[in-house]
Amino acid sequence: MKCIAARPANGIHTEERSSMTTEGFADDGTTLKDLAQFDLEQEMKESEQKRPWPMGHFAKTLFKKSDFRMVLIMMDSGSLMKEHHADGTISVQVLKGSIDFRVRGETHGLSANSVLTLGASIKHELEAREESAILLTIAWPSNENLQAMKHRGYGT
Repeated sequence: MKCIAARPANGIHTEERSSMTTEGFADDGTTLKDLAQFDLEQEMKESEQKRPWPMGHFAKTLFKKSDFRMVLIMMDSGSLMKEHHADGTISVQVLKGSIDFRVRGETHGLSANSVLTLGASIKHELEAREESAILLTIAWPSNENLQAMKHRGYGT
C-alpha cells in the first residue's frame, strides 16, 4: 500500500501524486491508515521526473498523522533551504548525495546513510553540496503544545 499526501511546508514545493484518490485521506491530508510502506528508491525516481524544481528543491509528504510527518526532500546541487524551523523534533536522514546542515552557527556535513536529529523550534538551514535526497521525519506536537509555543511554525 502506498499513501501519499502533500502539504506545503517550509516554503518547499510539494506535490500530490496525480493517481492518488481521496480514499484513505482526511480533508487535511492526514493518512487514515495506520500502516504504509514506501519504496524510497522509486519515490526518488518519480521525484526526479518532476524537474525542474522551483527553487532547486522538491518535497513530497509521504505520511502524515496528527503526531508524525515523513517527507522526502530532493535537492539540486547548490540548492539552499533558507533558515526555518519545525515545530516538532526532527530527524534528517541523507539517502543520496551530501548536504551541509547549519544550526546555531555550526555546519554539520551529512552524506548518504548519515542522520542528524534536532529538537523542536530550533532554527536551521540546509544546502546541498551535490544532488541529494533526504528523508525528513517530524514528531509533531499535540495541538495544545503547538498553540502554547512562543513562536508558531509551519503546517498547523
